Amino acid sequence: MTAKPTGLFINTLSMLSATLKNLKAGKLDHRFGLPILIVATVMAPLGAYAGKFIPHRIVLVIFVAFLLYSGTMMLFFRPKARKGGNHVVEGSLIGGIAGFLGGLLGVGGGGIISPALILLGYEPKKVASTTALVVFFSSLSGFLTYWRMGALNWELLFWVSIPAIAGGWLGTHLMHFRMSSEQVKKVIGVIMYLIALKTLLVALGL
Repeated sequence: MTAKPTGLFINTLSMLSATLKNLKAGKLDHRFGLPILIVATVMAPLGAYAGKFIPHRIVLVIFVAFLLYSGTMMLFFRPKARKGGNHVVEGSLIGGIAGFLGGLLGVGGGGIISPALILLGYEPKKVASTTALVVFFSSLSGFLTYWRMGALNWELLFWVSIPAIAGGWLGTHLMHFRMSSEQVKKVIGVIMYLIALKTLLVALGL
């Protein structure tokens, strides 16, 4: 039971570090991220509670299929640049799904938000910055739900906090100052595959 809140805690700290870095660099679009943020934060606790009633393995298999599809699209598909559309409606829908599944699985939801927005044509670096902000709040919301349920190992949380913060800052720095948008998209694709592999191993009990 401690694995899910620990994962959410790591996401919370690493994405907080990334978001502060994005704010300092002036790379965060608040209006773009706000609809996603609000709905994802509301849905994350619902997902955490729903985990008591929904067969976990079935959800994991569906999530793996989505990750494999998203990773493949990130690596081999080039979506047309976004020129219009209602980002409030799209963002709210994506945020709701990501928040619910994030709370259900004990993840931040970034594995859903990033590929979905990029496949809709949004600029990868903008998506990554927005995802960091949204995942911070949705992870925090889910983590606090598990805290109220009493499923925490504070000693473990302490030891994972420092690398989580350092990793979030370093990854954001590399994205903004050392990588192109196309490289960011491909990195996200590789990460999708890695998350899918990890999730599949969990589903198989390995």
